Amino acid sequence: MFVKFVNYIDQINQFRRTKVSNRNFLIICALVVGIIAGLAASLLKGLTHYIEHFLQAEFQWKYKYFLYFLFPMIGIFLSVLYVRKFIKKGKFETGLTPILYGISKKSSNLESHNIYSQIITSAITVGFGGSVGLESPIVSSGSAIGSTLGRVLGLSYREITMLLACGAAAGIAGAFNSPIAGMVFAIEILLPEFTIPAFIPLLLASATAAVVARLFYTEQLFYLLTDGWETNALIWYVILAVLIGLFSIYFARANFAIKHFFADIQHPYKKVVAGGLMLGGMVFLFPALYGEGYITIKDLLSGNYSTMLSNSIFSDYSHIPLFIILFSILTVFTKSIATLVTLSAGGNGGTFAPSLLMGGLMGFTLAYTINTLGFAQVSVPNFIVAGMAAALSGIMHAPLTGIFLIAEITGGYQLMVPLMITSAISYFINRSKFKYSIYTKPLAESGALLSLEDKDTTVLNMMKLRYLVEKDYLILDCNDLISARMNDILQSKRNLFPVVDEKQQFKGLIYVEEVLRKAVNSTEAATLTANDLMEPAAKVLLLSDTMQVVLEKMEQENAWLLPVLNDQGQFLGFVSKTAIFNKYRAMLRRQADYMES
Repeated sequence: MFVKFVNYIDQINQFRRTKVSNRNFLIICALVVGIIAGLAASLLKGLTHYIEHFLQAEFQWKYKYFLYFLFPMIGIFLSVLYVRKFIKKGKFETGLTPILYGISKKSSNLESHNIYSQIITSAITVGFGGSVGLESPIVSSGSAIGSTLGRVLGLSYREITMLLACGAAAGIAGAFNSPIAGMVFAIEILLPEFTIPAFIPLLLASATAAVVARLFYTEQLFYLLTDGWETNALIWYVILAVLIGLFSIYFARANFAIKHFFADIQHPYKKVVAGGLMLGGMVFLFPALYGEGYITIKDLLSGNYSTMLSNSIFSDYSHIPLFIILFSILTVFTKSIATLVTLSAGGNGGTFAPSLLMGGLMGFTLAYTINTLGFAQVSVPNFIVAGMAAALSGIMHAPLTGIFLIAEITGGYQLMVPLMITSAISYFINRSKFKYSIYTKPLAESGALLSLEDKDTTVLNMMKLRYLVEKDYLILDCNDLISARMNDILQSKRNLFPVVDEKQQFKGLIYVEEVLRKAVNSTEAATLTANDLMEPAAKVLLLSDTMQVVLEKMEQENAWLLPVLNDQGQFLGFVSKTAIFNKYRAMLRRQADYMES
């Protein structure tokens, strides 16, 4: 069966090489990716909503109310259990960071199981009340669809990268019914550089996914009734942007702190219990934290402000404006913790939806406070929408995505100016504190981030030391007699020989000049061993060293060649500057091809 499938793929490749140009074939592939990603987005939303509906409406039990405290932990547990039991080969990772790492370090190859595993685990997590969104998983699933299709068809790096981006764009378009935002997201977050021709596949993939998803879900996510914005409210939009920008800094710090806290818990199921109990307690006190939280934003946009306290133990105070304001503020900060706890404890989801909820609540709180205290009369829905865009911009470092996504999902194109102002200010404030977003910071710290600002560093980061190691060297044992190995030494094309012990531990180097000098002039030539002629290496390289470290060590010793060892100190081979420069030129050519896509 597999052989027939491979032969069929070969026939397709042979046909398209002779009959279809690469650019046209890429467009066809983008359409295929858009269709599959649109179906995946619809499946994810449908499965999640089915689980939520079953738990909240169809599942009946006398004491079901108390289970809401445990539902989030059950969802995280089932997600972790699925990963540990069913993903034996490969690694399961969540969020956008693995996608960016795949582009920069794995030739855009993402593991195929992400196509379905992201859908299953995120549907379980969110359906059971995990305080995260579905957008990051569908981006991962869509990206894996594009990457897998490109690999199966034997496409080049730039073509696989483009299909990966098409899958991500299609995932956003299908999840939000927002094709423009999907395309902008792919360009702003995933593609380090692009040219005009890159728009075409992205546009087609996004539009196709939106059409496919619309066959299953025709309802608009949010409804915004607005008469536009007023210039006298501009100062309040600026204040909102500043507050959300500062909040995004807090969110980034909380993200790293909570991840560090859960990283210290080694056993995965202990993480589940700790995180599940924390999350259950927060959801019990703040019902808006359950799942994505979009229903809260919908109610606020429609003017139902008492929804903030409804279904909570504080519902009796829902008519008091001060309680609504205080409860909204607490919900914003609790939502940030609940989201990070869900992800750190083992649940699968993203920060798209939480960002929208937190930003929307901050916009609501500010506008409602202004109106209640009589400072001015501003449009609460307008501020909710502007807050969502600002939060997405500051937290994700994606101002364009925030602007176009919110404009599309709310229909608030009349608010384009406030959206631009709040997104830009929020982004600027966060960027002034953090050069990298919560997704790119781990990559930047490990030297795996593609950077437009330093293309040399970007290319070096993409190079892997293990692919540059030259192994065709004559290896001598410490106890080898030079006279016994003289024939091998003379026939070798190298002038340098590594010396190892019986465990292949690297000991030093022997230069052919020293061998010839001692063997000819020494009276003890017959008894000379490799250990007698060995010299210590000025520097050694570890296989885990980055290319920047490799070049630094070479420059420090003015060396053209250095030995490479594994973590146990065993000799693997040599790396030369020649090999590095040749690979560097090849990577530059590949980057040039990629940017022409």
